Amino acid sequence: MAGTSLGARFYRQIKKHPGLIPMIGFIGLGMGSAALYLLRLALRSPDVCWDHKNNPEPWNHLRPNDQYKGVAQHTC
Repeated sequence: MAGTSLGARFYRQIKKHPGLIPMIGFIGLGMGSAALYLLRLALRSPDVCWDHKNNPEPWNHLRPNDQYKGVAQHTC
């Protein structure tokens, strides 16, 4: 087993236990959506500042009617 690659061992396990396919799919989907959400938070959130020299306080440039949350909440 020392000479076999990781991909070959993975393929053999999938061949032996096909019930692992949905589990691997759901884990991959969860990890992908978590990564996309973190990327969205890092790039679109006004609380994150990547360029401290040109824009040290980006949250000060927001107008009161700018939407930066995921869902717009209207108050009565």
